[in-house]
Amino acid sequence: MDDFHEVRFPLDVALGSRGGPTRRTEIVTLASGREHRNARWAHSRRRFEAGLGVRTLDALDAVIAFFEERRGRLIGFRLHDRTDWKSGKPSAGPAPGDQALGVGDGARVAFQLVKTYGGAHDPYVRTIAKPVAGSVRVAVAGTALVEGAGFSVDTTTGLVTLAAPPAPGAAVTAGFAFDVPVRFDTDTLEIDLRAFAAGAVPEIPLLEIVP
Repeated sequence: MDDFHEVRFPLDVALGSRGGPTRRTEIVTLASGREHRNARWAHSRRRFEAGLGVRTLDALDAVIAFFEERRGRLIGFRLHDRTDWKSGKPSAGPAPGDQALGVGDGARVAFQLVKTYGGAHDPYVRTIAKPVAGSVRVAVAGTALVEGAGFSVDTTTGLVTLAAPPAPGAAVTAGFAFDVPVRFDTDTLEIDLRAFAAGAVPEIPLLEIVP
């Protein structure tokens, strides 16, 4: 059995979820009151609570079916993160110059999709493994390429393959929409229909699968 299904969590439920990036930092306070801080994780990991998006019995039924097909925590899937799902600004569509993927060396043709956060001090580079099919735009040295003729993209890994290696020093950039690879963070869905009818929200925790 595959450990990941290339399907999206029900979109109407995902749009009502909440969550965001989590980091793990170890802090040791010395006798002097000074702190030593150490990052335990090199990458952030996103957590979501999807129960907030379940507002109808039909939506609840869809989530239960989705949970059962994924076998609880066993199999991963895609989630649309409504707060962070584009290579550029939320108000603009993906553009081929949004994110830097690398620089040509005359031989390399494969480039991983990434998204960079920040830039003034210590930018964080996040691997994007689940781009949305048909959304990827790629450019070399500022010239946009045509998908199929100039490049191809593996939507299961986020790897872009160019038809020809860029010239040495040529910047490879891309724009895209993307999903987050997640899994259920529980093997139990406790549903009380009486509480649900009274407005109580079921707990449906989701956890990002770090590539």
